[in-house]
Amino acid sequence: MSAPRWIEQLRLRWKLDTISQVVIILIVFACTGFTVYFLKRPLLNALTGSQGRTILASVLYYIFILPVYNVLLLGYGFIFGQFKFFWAFEKRLFGRITGRSEK
Repeated sequence: MSAPRWIEQLRLRWKLDTISQVVIILIVFACTGFTVYFLKRPLLNALTGSQGRTILASVLYYIFILPVYNVLLLGYGFIFGQFKFFWAFEKRLFGRITGRSEK
């Protein structure tokens, strides 16, 4: 039985050796997303206190969550044995953000 076409396309795009690596990487992205989802309410409550959710709190949340998300991504990548992939992913991401190209 062969893998679905979209998984094979991800394997080629990400330059991975096996389909199982693609599945593991997708699991890492899912775990990171769920963790950020579960951190949102406590983080917003910490930012706003008794004021409730404000626009300022939402802006601060998005500023704080970017580095948290990236650290979690590296942490889960390490736990699942894909740290090298996610480290390269982070370098490309921050290269795009800062306008620097990876050499």
